[in-house]
Amino acid sequence: MKRILIVILFLISLFFPNPSYAETEERIIVKFRAPTLKTQRDDFIKSLNTNFESLRIKDAFVLKVLVSKRSEILNIINRNPFVEYSEVDSKAYSLEIPNDSDFGNQWGLTKIQAPEAWNISHGNNQVDIAIVDTGININHPDLGAKITLSLNCTVTGCPAETSTDPDGHGTHVAGIASAITNNSTGVAGLSWDGRLISIKSLDDGGSGFYSWIANGIIAAADAGAEVINLSLGGTSSSPTLQLAVDYAWSKGAVIVGAAGNNGRNRAMYPAYYTNTIAVAAVDLNDKKASFSNYGTWVEVAAPGVLIYSTYGNGYTNLSGTSMSTPFVSGLAGLIFGQNPGWTNTQVRNQIQLTSDAVTGTGTYWAYGRINACRALGGCISSPAPTPTATTVSTPTPSPIPTPTATPSVSPSPTSSPLPWWCKYVPTHSTCQ
Repeated sequence: MKRILIVILFLISLFFPNPSYAETEERIIVKFRAPTLKTQRDDFIKSLNTNFESLRIKDAFVLKVLVSKRSEILNIINRNPFVEYSEVDSKAYSLEIPNDSDFGNQWGLTKIQAPEAWNISHGNNQVDIAIVDTGININHPDLGAKITLSLNCTVTGCPAETSTDPDGHGTHVAGIASAITNNSTGVAGLSWDGRLISIKSLDDGGSGFYSWIANGIIAAADAGAEVINLSLGGTSSSPTLQLAVDYAWSKGAVIVGAAGNNGRNRAMYPAYYTNTIAVAAVDLNDKKASFSNYGTWVEVAAPGVLIYSTYGNGYTNLSGTSMSTPFVSGLAGLIFGQNPGWTNTQVRNQIQLTSDAVTGTGTYWAYGRINACRALGGCISSPAPTPTATTVSTPTPSPIPTPTATPSVSPSPTSSPLPWWCKYVPTHSTCQ
């Protein structure tokens, strides 16, 4: 009886194959020479025993062939003297260019392949990036609607308050990480769908005590921020500051810190701590910015020279590792949004291992300049080299540590290079 059942099942498999199986098709475009007669063309296509579609190009057709038959059919096609050419019907993909009016001024986003990354994912509107800084101007038209919480940690207890950010530093940083995108206004933020938390831990002059910053980091972590941006630093190490960073890391946050603007291999805190991603600055040509600190304690680099972003109630260019840092924070936000179940370790590793090994990698920074598209799973390029661990001597502590926002070059409007996509849409207003 068992043998009979096996035979029956075998016969069924022969006559009724698995319906889930379907051999992959490929499309081949064939263009016939102009003097080819319709009957000659039709007879040839019929002889190939394939489905086809006509094209609006005269004497051109698309043949649908099984992948297993592709080589055989291409050989037949290419031997036919009536065929002008044949080619695989390749695919093109949309490259999402936001309609923000000043996107053409944001060379940093095109450098790290943000448009290609956005074609993969816009992130997630449940991901919060905390900007621990001078605050964020809640009245800015390109930021206000994204701010879900605003706290002032320069005051005991970190009370809630509506920030206007008289200094402007935090507002500029916030726009790079996550300005409102595709709203026909101003600039685009790397974390397209991400949200912002404003934590004021520096005063209106751009400086603040480590205790304020530690409170700000902890407040951001307790508020559930997935990413904490620290575009600030001091030259003295502090157990208090490190405890705050370690606490935020233990809560699952990715902490990103500016490497500093002394132009030397000098540790800057909190960027130097193990649980912080330290970020250096590069220019338009992927060269280390002259002002940027460096060393293999620095993990990655990001654009940091003449970065156009939100400022006051408008926009301006600023330079500094303060500007590089939110590119990495914005990228961390995108990765978290694409991969909601990932840990901070996974996000950090993804940023590191998908960075582009630009000149200086392994010397000025360990992994390379960030690449948003690669980090989201697209845009193949050469892998970053394995970093070589080296020791950076810890600087002698200053008696009164007073961290400040990493200095920026004063606003300096300048003509920006045309974005890469202008060669495809030269009539766009940005490309004129």
